[in-house]
Amino acid sequence: MIVCVCHNVSDRAIRSAMDAGAASLSEIQAQLNIGACCGKCLPSAKALVNEHHEDIATRFTALRRELVAA
Repeated sequence: MIVCVCHNVSDRAIRSAMDAGAASLSEIQAQLNIGACCGKCLPSAKALVNEHHEDIATRFTALRRELVAA
């Protein structure tokens, strides 16, 4: 899905940037130039960043439980 129409940036590109180490919306903005024009994409981009952080937290919690149980 295209998140930033102005710069033709997809959700996949945003997820890729996060997988490569981008940890915040501002880092993603710097890498992909999203939000630099009209800004309408920023709420969707922020939601993707939050989702990514929640996924990491969930994986961390599951791993921690496994380690405690072992």
